[in-house]
Formats: sequence, structure tokens, C-alpha cells
Amino acid sequence: MTEDWSSGLLLYCDQTDLIRLEALFGHICSRKIPTKQTKMNRYLPVARQHFLAALASTSVVVKTISAVVVLLYLLSWAVDTSYALGVTPGYLFPPNFWVWTLVTHGLVEQHVWGVAANVGTVMACGRLLEPLWGALELLIFFAVVNVTAGLLAGLSYLLTYVATFHLDFLFAVHIYGVAGFLGGVLVALKQTMGDSTVLRVPQVRLKAAPALVLLFLALLRLSGLLDSCAPLAAYSYGALSGWVYLRFYQRHSRGRGDMSDHFAFASFFPEAVQPVVGLLAGLVHAALVKIKVCRKMVKRYDVGAPSSITISLPGTDPQDAERRRQLALKALNERLKRVEDQSAWPSMDDEEDDDDDEVRTDTQPLLSDGRDTLSSTPRTFGGPTGASLSSPSSASHSGGTASSSGVQHPESSIITFEDASSRS
Repeated sequence: MTEDWSSGLLLYCDQTDLIRLEALFGHICSRKIPTKQTKMNRYLPVARQHFLAALASTSVVVKTISAVVVLLYLLSWAVDTSYALGVTPGYLFPPNFWVWTLVTHGLVEQHVWGVAANVGTVMACGRLLEPLWGALELLIFFAVVNVTAGLLAGLSYLLTYVATFHLDFLFAVHIYGVAGFLGGVLVALKQTMGDSTVLRVPQVRLKAAPALVLLFLALLRLSGLLDSCAPLAAYSYGALSGWVYLRFYQRHSRGRGDMSDHFAFASFFPEAVQPVVGLLAGLVHAALVKIKVCRKMVKRYDVGAPSSITISLPGTDPQDAERRRQLALKALNERLKRVEDQSAWPSMDDEEDDDDDEVRTDTQPLLSDGRDTLSSTPRTFGGPTGASLSSPSSASHSGGTASSSGVQHPESSIITFEDASSRS
């Protein structure tokens, strides 16, 4: 078949056509078609440079946590780290009592995207929360959220086993990953910079991020993209434990916790259900205050203030207030600068008014001796009735020689006032 095709080609093509076809075929074969691999090779060095620059500016706590996450991921190629270091509900409680998994489960990842999400979350804390809290407080927050989320998630699966007597809820479930700490971090960001805009179209503020991520994880579970409910449970308990710690127990310069209204439990829900959620949350808080688990809200009255009486709630961090003050001052300066830039350019109406003034000034005639027309106006006084004031135009009309040519001079446009003649 090949020989027949080549012989037919030789019949219809001469030697020149064969050379052209051969050159065209060689050009097509030697041409490099860009692929996804070449694009990735082009952008990977830039991404690596930005990542290393961001990592170099973080503290020792962030670098240590990130390094442990990467090392445990490499170790997962040889050992099942999710079984040994993740929270397994059947092994967490007695008689096994694997309590170390409460500390290590937040550092375990099985996939590359999980490592990227874990390290990115920790680095975001280092850039946004650590300057306000400090490295030690960030480490305490990391430990509190992970331990509490693992403990509550394991207890939930234990209660589910008690209700269903299904052993898979005890030994087939492994709780690990960044989901729990991510929930706590989003709650902390809502507290510190909740008014920041995450997306402009549609407009999404940071204070809505915890609820949106929870809804996203629920949709992934319902669609079957998540193998179990463990990430969803860990995220929910991580957000709850982070809010409880920041609301009631975090130490700062003015006491403990943050009892402000914008950080209330009802603020995490849509506005339509906030009154109902606020009522239920108030009842739960009152019950916890009675058993001395939570503190009662206390108001402070600064009677010695120079202005009117000020009321401050415990939990208002002066660093946070100073940060908000600086942001407001920056926004005010930018607005004033825009106003100054607009006022620096005159409008067209102002330019036309200036031109008219210049024309009026230039058209006023001067006499030969350089004096103004007003200064050279003759004035005659006589009679008991007063004086008569005449302009140069009236003098020219009385003489008759100035307007002999029939052309009206510019000074004739000046209005002339004369007093009435006296009556005998």
C-alpha cells in the first residue's frame, strides 16, 4: 500500500514539489506546540520566589509549623500518618487513649493541595494575626483550636456510634487536616478585619467567610466529593472553639475576651435569623454563667473622662483600635487628596470669566498723556443747585469735531449722568 502511494505521488509531483513538501513536513514536525507543562514551568519559578519571600518574613512559629506539615506529608509516602497521627474516635478514648493525636492531627495531610492549604493558612495567620497577637499567642490559639476541634469531633462520632452501633464511626473515620484550624482562623479574621472586602463582584466581606466556607463544605459532602463528614465536623468545631476562646478567654492588655456586639454569636448568621439566634445564644450564655463556665458581661464607666461619660466593654484591644484609627485616617487622607486634585484644575466657566475680565480691561482707552479717562474727565461746578458731571463722550458731542467721521469711539459706550437744570 505504501509503495502504491509513493509511486502515485511521483507521477503527479516533480522533483521541485517533492522538495517543498519535504521542507514543509520538516517545519511542522520541528515546531514546538506550547503545552500546559511548559506554562507551568514558566510560572513555577515566580510562584516559588514569592512563596519563599513570604515565608522568610514570618516568625519562627510559622516556619516551624509549615516545616512539620511538609515533613509529615513526605513521611506519609511510607507510613499511614492519618492512622498513627490522626484522630480515630475508637482509639482516642479509653482504653486506648491516643491523646497525642489531638495535637498532631492538624499537621497531617495526605495530598498536595492539602499541604498547600495548610501552609497557606498558617502563613496568613503569620501575616495578619501575629502582628496583633504575637508569636506566643498565635501558638496558643493554634493549640487550643486543634485540640478542641479534635476532641469534640471524636466525641460526636462516639455519640453517633452509641446511637447507631455502627463500628465504622469508631475505627473507619480518621480526622486530620487543616479544616479545624481554618475555621478558627476565619473567625479570628472576622474579629479583626471583618469589614474587609474579599470579592468585589459579587461583593463579599470577610465577616461572611466562615458561613460561606461551611456551606461550601456541606455542598461538597452532599455531592459526594468528600469521602466523609470528618472535614465538615472539624471545621464546625474549629470555628466554634475559636469563637469561644476569643470571646471569653483570650488575654490581652485590657482583660479577657471580646464582648463587642459585632463579634456576637448571632453575627455569624444571616440578618433574617439573627434575632432568634441571639435569643437562643443569650439563654445558653446565661446557663453557662450560672454554672460558672463563662463570665458575665461587665460594663466599665469612665467617670473621670474629660468629655461625657464613656462606656467601654472588656475585650477592646488598644492595638486593634489603633489599627482601625490608622485605616480611617488613611482613607480620610486619600479622600482629601482627591478633593485637592479636583480643585487644582479650574472649570471652563472660570476660564471664560477670566477672559471676559481681560477683554474689558484691555478695551478701556487711555488719553495721550497716559492718564485714565476717569481721571481726565472735566468737572464744572456752578450754580446753587450743585455740579454737573460730564464724560469725554459728552464733550465730543458738544464740540462736534470728534465724531465728524461718523465712527463711534469706544468711549462713547460709557454712561453719562447729568444733574437736572435748576428752576428759577
